[in-house]
Amino acid sequence: MIRINQIKVPPKHTQEDIVRKAARILRIAPAGIQKMQIVKKSIDARKKPDISMVYTVDIAVADQDKVLSACRGKAGQVQAVTVKKYQFPACGSQPLMKRPIIVGTGPAGLFCGYMLARQGYRPILLERGPEAQLRLADVERFWREGVLDPDSNVQFGEGGAGTFSDGKLNTLVKDSFGRNREVLQILVQAGAPEPILYEAKPHIGTDILITVVTNLRRQIMEWGGEVRFQTKVTDLLLDNNKVTGVRTEDGSCIESPVVILAIGHSARDTFAMLADRQIPMEAKAFAVGLRMEHPRELIDQIQYGMEPGEYLPAASYKVTAKTASGRGVYSFCMCPGGYVVNASSEVGRTAVNGMSYSGRNGDNSNSAMIVTVTPQDYGGTGPLAGMAFQRRLEEKAYAIGAGAVPVERYGAYRQAVLIRQKEKADHNPENIPAHLLKMEKQAASRISEEYPHFEPAIKGNWCMAPVHDILPDALNEALVEGIDLIGQSMHGFADDNAFVSGVESRTSSPVRILRDDTGQSAVEGLYPCGEGAGYAGGITSAAMDGILIAEKVAARYQPVIE
Repeated sequence: MIRINQIKVPPKHTQEDIVRKAARILRIAPAGIQKMQIVKKSIDARKKPDISMVYTVDIAVADQDKVLSACRGKAGQVQAVTVKKYQFPACGSQPLMKRPIIVGTGPAGLFCGYMLARQGYRPILLERGPEAQLRLADVERFWREGVLDPDSNVQFGEGGAGTFSDGKLNTLVKDSFGRNREVLQILVQAGAPEPILYEAKPHIGTDILITVVTNLRRQIMEWGGEVRFQTKVTDLLLDNNKVTGVRTEDGSCIESPVVILAIGHSARDTFAMLADRQIPMEAKAFAVGLRMEHPRELIDQIQYGMEPGEYLPAASYKVTAKTASGRGVYSFCMCPGGYVVNASSEVGRTAVNGMSYSGRNGDNSNSAMIVTVTPQDYGGTGPLAGMAFQRRLEEKAYAIGAGAVPVERYGAYRQAVLIRQKEKADHNPENIPAHLLKMEKQAASRISEEYPHFEPAIKGNWCMAPVHDILPDALNEALVEGIDLIGQSMHGFADDNAFVSGVESRTSSPVRILRDDTGQSAVEGLYPCGEGAGYAGGITSAAMDGILIAEKVAARYQPVIE
């Protein structure tokens, strides 16, 4: 195959336009292209409003060597490639007398189960929440009535937290084994749209994800696997530093020498149990912050310099800033045309997330604006200190919103944070941080002028409240400084009339369950896996880690003979 990079076409184009452009680059007639496969598609908006779609494609031609020879001067754009397909490794020699147990059916658990089932291991997947359709009904009831089911919500249930977070599939994980591509292909086979195979920022949409995760589960069962819903694991069965199975909430014991912990990072009661069992864990850095909402049309204008029309998607962004104190502020889980959602999983604590449906055509766009926190910020010690820190923030968010999602205009939030910061400086100009002295009065509000009917788009009850009282001062100050810096290049981003809501506390796990090169904990047969265990940071990376752990199990054991 011949790979061609940087094929630029207008937003309004056809497949034939790409073929003609590829043929021109290769200096052949379009009819000479026998086959074309899109490898990557992205948007180039650097010269807005002159927008281009940029493709990377793989081309098959009759005389590849001759065509490549004619393109010698285009080595950076044209080269020969051999597409490497994912290969599951050969199975090990040790007999497996009991079926492997997978705790959790988020992306890590589902993909680990999928790969093991495909190889004949007939895994048993245990999920504390219900299947996807029942879970959807419980989540919508919570958003409508405010009554939380601690085991069936945005965090818990079939598909994990990813089911209600838009299905964003981009990842920064380096992948030389083809696991990323394998994940995307499996998702397409399960009902995801085919463009996720090549879009630079692929997404599925919460509405489609319900069907996708259901189809993944059905395939696992067709291959002999078993999925047990509303089955919460409450303890590990251990013998001489080896795992022998699990105990569930109803007192039942399920035996197996292989237990894969694909728990999400919201499974706080499970982490507490692991700590009691002295499973080696450590606190790790993660990030917290707030959701920030703008009118979708404003973000489109900022990013494209024009209305997107029918040929461009709702605009996304990825922004970062470094504060004077050295803290990094950045966007996370950006949802074009999406919604802020009440993502709580514990009574008396409020956490928010963001999601979009597949059309991404909601009135607002939102993103988490977050700042990294480390164990030094937690105000405690031990592996679960970050989890306790999360809970304190969520309790504050719940209290100031009286159970509803608390919302504040960015201008009011910013003013409260700066006033508090100046008060700490004792009104002495010499003690006021330099970046405060440089800050000028905010510009006129684009939102109030251009979008006078802008309102929060939130799934669940919400209320106006002092969001500035949730986070510690140092984090509030970093967010204001970072957002204002970003606003200098994105006119309208730091608008006084944008909304912030909180608290965004579940960006990734604050805990890592330690494992060795075989994928096992210090307890033999216990395999920590995925985002909750501290080895992933999103749907795709969690699914890839699930595949990795399936490989580790298979490398040791033969398919189950029970």
